[in-house]
Amino acid sequence: MVGRIGPLREMNVKLEKAACSNCTVLISGETGTGKELVAEFVHYNSPRRTKPFVCINCAAIPDSLLESELFGHTKGAFTGAEHVREGLLMAADGGTIFLDEIGDMSLLAQAKILRVLERKEVCRLGGTHRIQLDIRFVAATNQDLEKMTSQGGFRRDLYFRLNVAHFHLLPLRERKADIPLLADYFSREFSGQFERSSPEFSEECMRRLMQYDWPGNIRELKNLIEGILLGEAPKQIGAGHLPEYLRGLLNSERNGSEDEREHLLSVLLSSKWNKSKAAEKLQWSRMRLYRKMAKYQIARST
Repeated sequence: MVGRIGPLREMNVKLEKAACSNCTVLISGETGTGKELVAEFVHYNSPRRTKPFVCINCAAIPDSLLESELFGHTKGAFTGAEHVREGLLMAADGGTIFLDEIGDMSLLAQAKILRVLERKEVCRLGGTHRIQLDIRFVAATNQDLEKMTSQGGFRRDLYFRLNVAHFHLLPLRERKADIPLLADYFSREFSGQFERSSPEFSEECMRRLMQYDWPGNIRELKNLIEGILLGEAPKQIGAGHLPEYLRGLLNSERNGSEDEREHLLSVLLSSKWNKSKAAEKLQWSRMRLYRKMAKYQIARST
């Protein structure tokens, strides 16, 4: 996990403590922020590291297949069930189950997961014998589960069961200081795969990477750098190596910002720097006016 030394070290310490215990871990954050990486960190730094790590995509299992996929089934449990099948939960016995995107689970599926969390036992579909399991649960979501519980979209009792050790991963737009570190890390990683020396980033290229808000977060940055290094092998990655869509988007945003700055300055001048009148003309609040002036570094010269 790559990032600024202070926040990352603090998070690692908490993760290591959680990993050494057997507590349930909940990881929240937007898509692409590295939730699965954190789940793997918890597993491989725990006493269960030599046992299975089984990832379940909660959004991909329909309710009609839920019991068979999670709990397994006996021979003859349904048409086509010709053999006894071990479910995903049993496959993780002794290890860790990673419930990815648990916020997308239906209420029916949530009830079944809650039962396993409470009793640590399963019964194959079509069977009567209950099987005890030794499994540790780690869950992840890109949704606000607390808000979902208040709206009835997520079971409150399951939320409290999952929310023992909670780690929230910030989106990349809120940790832009990490972009140079991440970009350099991915450059070295992919250059090593392609058996090349790792190129550096020009100042202009890095400036543009820092301007972008990265809606796809770390995954988007990783894919972008991999795409650049799949082609030629530049000694330095410049702004011209960035994808055309990104260059166009950044240019558009820059032009829009310049237009807004000029308009704001014009209104302030016509209002003789009376901020109340300027805000009224712009149909902004005074606080918004102050924020925009700070953003564009506009101040009345004395």
